[in-house]
Formats: sequence, C-alpha cells, structure tokens
Amino acid sequence: MKNIEIIRHSLSHILAAAIDKLYPQTKFGVGPAIENGFYYDFDLKNSISPDDFDKIQEKMKELIDQDIKFKKEIISKEKAEKLFKNQPYKLELLKDMTGEISIYKSGDFVDLCKGPHVKSTKELSKNAFKIQRVAGAYWKGNENNKMLTRIYGIAFKNKKHLDEFIKKQEQAKKRDHRRLGEKLNLFMIDDEVGAGLPLWKPKGALLRKTIENYLYDELSKQNYDWIATPHIGKIDLWKKSGHWEMYREDMYSPIEIEGKKYLIKPMNCPFHVKIYNSDIRSYKDLPIKYAELGTVYRYERSGTLHGLTRVRGFTQDDAHIFCTPKQLRQEAVKLLKHGLAILSDFGFDDYNIYLSTQPEKFAGNQKGWDRATKTLKEVLKDLDLEYEVDEGGGVFYGPKIDIKVKDSLDRKWQCTTIQIDFNLPERFNITFINKNGKKEKPFMIHRALLGSMERFIGVLIEHYGGAFPFWLAPIQACIIPIGENNIQYAKKVAKKLKKDNIRVKIWKSDETLSNRIRKAENQKIPYMIVVGEKEEKAKKINVRHYKKGEMGQMTLNEFINKTKKE
Repeated sequence: MKNIEIIRHSLSHILAAAIDKLYPQTKFGVGPAIENGFYYDFDLKNSISPDDFDKIQEKMKELIDQDIKFKKEIISKEKAEKLFKNQPYKLELLKDMTGEISIYKSGDFVDLCKGPHVKSTKELSKNAFKIQRVAGAYWKGNENNKMLTRIYGIAFKNKKHLDEFIKKQEQAKKRDHRRLGEKLNLFMIDDEVGAGLPLWKPKGALLRKTIENYLYDELSKQNYDWIATPHIGKIDLWKKSGHWEMYREDMYSPIEIEGKKYLIKPMNCPFHVKIYNSDIRSYKDLPIKYAELGTVYRYERSGTLHGLTRVRGFTQDDAHIFCTPKQLRQEAVKLLKHGLAILSDFGFDDYNIYLSTQPEKFAGNQKGWDRATKTLKEVLKDLDLEYEVDEGGGVFYGPKIDIKVKDSLDRKWQCTTIQIDFNLPERFNITFINKNGKKEKPFMIHRALLGSMERFIGVLIEHYGGAFPFWLAPIQACIIPIGENNIQYAKKVAKKLKKDNIRVKIWKSDETLSNRIRKAENQKIPYMIVVGEKEEKAKKINVRHYKKGEMGQMTLNEFINKTKKE
C-alpha cells in the first residue's frame, strides 16, 4: 500500500473515532481508503448534513493534535466477538473470518482492520484533508440490506495538493457534461421517457453521427465487416450463452411474445456468434471481424445513474474477432495499437492500462483462463506498455485489457476494452476447418474502442469543456448576416461551405449583431462568419474565432483551406 493510501486509511479511522465522540451509540460499518480520499459507513441515530461537516472536521483535528498511536493487536475470534458485541456489522464480518483476528486501537476507538496505518496521528496533516459529502450506501452494497450513512473525505499529503484538487473539482463542476449538455443543446433526459434513457437533440445527434462516421471509416480500413442485430432475443439464446446464469441481475425481466419469453439484449455477442455460425468457415477466412454500433440495455440502479456516463440504454462500438489460436496474439497486438491511435485522435494521449484477471464468478475452465491471461500479458510486453493488474476485475467469460484515459482535469475514464472469450466458442460450438481439414475451435475477442457512445461523448464534453476541436464540433461555423439585405449572400456562403463538408448554420434574427456573436461564443461554435455589404462587395467573409477572437477578412477559399488543415 502506498504511503498516501495509508494516510487516507488512517484518516478514515480518525473520522470514525470523531463520530464515536460526537454521536454515541453509533454502529460502525467499514472505512477504506479510496482514490483521492476515504469514507466510512455508519448506522446513526442522527441524520448528517453538510452543516455538520465543520463540527466533524474540528473533532478530527482535535484527535490528531492528541498524538494518538495506532496499535495493532492479534486476538482470537472469540475475544473479537466479545469486543464487538454491541457492533452488529462487525459481528457479521467476523462470521466469515477464520483463525486469528487483526484489530487496531487508536485512542478509545477500536476497529476490525488488517491495516496498515500510520504509527501516530502526528504523521497526519490537519490541513490536508476535508470532509466533503454524505450519501446513503446499502450495507455490503446489497439493496436488501439496511441503508447506512456514508461520509466521504478527501485527503492529500499537504495543503497545496488539497487546494489543487479542490480547484480541479470546481473546474469539473463547470465542465459537468449534464450542465453543458443542456446549455449547448446536445441531449436531454425526460422523466416521462425514463431515467437513464437520453434523448439526442439535433446538435448532439450530429456530434454522435460525426464520431460514428469516423469509426465506420477507421474500422473499414482495418477490414471489419459491418453487421446489424435486433434489440431482443429469445431467452433460450441467453441461457445458452451463459448471460442468464452469470449476468441476470443486470438484465431486464423477460417479456412474453406469443407464449415465448424474450429478453432485451444486454450485449451483442450471441448475435455475432450466430452470424459466424451461419456458414462453414475455413482457416483461410480467418480472422473474421464483425463490427456493430449496437444498442444494449442494462439494469442500472437509479442511484447509480449519471447523465450520459451511467445510463440504462447505450450504444457500444462493439466488435468481435474470430481468429485461429496462432493469430490470437497478433490480433490482440493490432487491436491495442489501433485503440491507442484512435484515442489519440480524440485528444487522449495520457492513459493507464489495466490487466483484469479471473473474477470469483466465472465461466470456462482454468486452463483456458490461464492461457488467455498469459496471452494478454505477452501482448502488453510486445508493445512495451506499462500496466497494472486488476485482480479479479475480469468479466465472467474471460480476462481483459482495459484502457482508462486521463482527461484535461487528470480524471480517469474507462474507454477501450479488449476481452478474450473462450466461453462462447465452447457453448455455441464455434469451429473452423483447419489446414488438415479438421474442425477446430477459434478464439473469440470482444472489443470496444470507445466503450459506449453515450459515456464517451459525456467524457468528451467534460474533457473539452464543450469547446470541441473543429473536426468534432456539431456546428463548425455560424454565418451571421448583419442585416436583412445580407441574407442572400449568407446563403451563398453557406452553400459553398456545405459543399466542402463544413457544418454551418445561418443565424438570422432580430437580435443585435453583438448579441448573436455572444450567443455563438456561449455555444462554443469554433467560427463566426459575419457578412455585410462590405464583405459582399469584396466577395469575402469576416471571420471570428471562438478562442482567438477577430481574424479579419478572408476569401472563402482561404477559410476552407484553413479549416481543412484543422
């Protein structure tokens, strides 16, 4: 555990000790270190609000000043059960433990914990942490259990790092894609339609279509075949694939059609397998690459929904690659290189790579898992890429490589994923005819380069603060005629620009010129083209850039050449 994680974990215990002093009879859950801070879950008789944060923080500072020692003790399970006899959540945790039990004492507060912790509170800075929010959290994450009060804090090594993080959080609020999505008229979510089901407005749909067109061109160059599949399938298909057994809690309830049960698809893969199996395949045909912008539906709890980044219906840039065992490593290398190149095109050159390994709940056999995991390690080594191991983070059908990009505020977002599947080839008896004329099982790779369109666009909005690079901007230029007499010239300019595939809108209204320019700037449109009598006579346009300001007069061809470079 890194030193900062030890500090954060120790602060979670000090938070619990402060709550114990301020709110006697509290029942304690768990309190781990998390990214950028810590939290602790409490069963409180009192309700906690942001008005209580200062009081809690001051009590924590008082405890820190007392130079409290963190002392580890190893005790028997029987002794631990006596020690925590009035703490039902600790007793529940103890039920699953065997052998000797590790506890930590920090002053009067005793917790069930493996550690590690700082030696003393003098190693903790009073000015480098902050209690920041409170939320409800089901015990053990199970909605059938009691809702506890979760208090979150942020913590860093010193005040400078804390202040920098708070500043980034303030910037993040301004860049929140939900706020910008409304302001820039990109998408909406309507209660009558349903939570987690975004509706794309014309500008948002245009942005999405631009990304889809880019993907179509990129993948076609890489010899993908495009396919399309339905939104529902018979329940038997999902039982055969293993999704009904392994993934049921994330799927919607069956619907009945003419006495048969169907499911709204949570994934596209069984359909892709069916298309592969519709013909006899030779080793000469492989690899076969099927790509689809397939919309899927997953049951996300209402408390987890968040704008575009956590929804119930979303479109994946999904693809499945069927290859021979010998081609597996080579195809995975190509995929990873292509994924990183595509992310770079969207402005993401900083990222973390994770190798996610076998989870507790999995399909397939151990030999297959070991082979697939070894191959992914070799792929990362081939490309000389640094990575972290996410133990148990794989999906039920195979291990995977995940890429989390860092945005302009240094936040990590899950995008590209490459997953090896030896489960579906087995279940659906997928084969190809090898060189010896015998049937052999191919390997199947699931991959998404951007993830879901919804989530990726949410990330893009926040990364760029809504000010997209020229190639992505839904409206690339707005033409503003100064008066009624200039509208015809504005239309001629628009026609010429559209011929060169520049996305333009004419803004004619009764508003003043300065108001229309301000409106265009608020919409973060890259270019404003002002046309009046002077421009019409000179057969030119007056150009203003969203960030750079006034750029002066230029010919249409000069403007077109400039934008082509962008």
